[in-house]
Amino acid sequence: MARADYPQPVVELITELKRLPGIGPRGAERVAVWLLQSAKANPEELSESLLAAKNQVRSCGLCGFFATDEGCSICDDSGRDPQTLCVVEQATDVLPLERSGAFSGFYHCLGGKLSPLDHIGPEELRIAPLLQRVEKLPGVEVILALGADVEGEATANYLAEALAARDCKITRIAQGLPAGGGLDHADDLTLLRAMQGRR
Repeated sequence: MARADYPQPVVELITELKRLPGIGPRGAERVAVWLLQSAKANPEELSESLLAAKNQVRSCGLCGFFATDEGCSICDDSGRDPQTLCVVEQATDVLPLERSGAFSGFYHCLGGKLSPLDHIGPEELRIAPLLQRVEKLPGVEVILALGADVEGEATANYLAEALAARDCKITRIAQGLPAGGGLDHADDLTLLRAMQGRR
């Protein structure tokens, strides 16, 4: 006797949902069933939104953030500080900084970080466009807002060396304890950076 399974269209939907980051087989199954059975689900609007986003959103040619044919909301903002340029790994790193309200300058998204084991060198990142931007902005402060992992440190060091001969000020975001975090939960490196970055 054959075992019962979902109809083929549902199986294909579950397969596609499993490809999304953070969604495993059980989660994909729950989402698929919810989309099919819930009165709150609107699969037609979801599919239209996905297609519209795919067709209309691209990377900004200047900063690497999300843009549309109308332009980039960051690069087109004349109220931003033209003397500060914050370098981040990915376009998604821009939003936490924006939501914090701590930065009002421009951004440059590298599209990743140096990782020799993954065959990601300087040529695979948006480093050359960064150097070109800095050349056109004499005296700009370049803030390296990269991760504190090994690859992030290597990328920051590489950029600091590449920018050293240019007319710019190079700074790095402070690293240390998170708000509400206790000393008993911090690792040695975090404590070291917290002490070194004190003000």
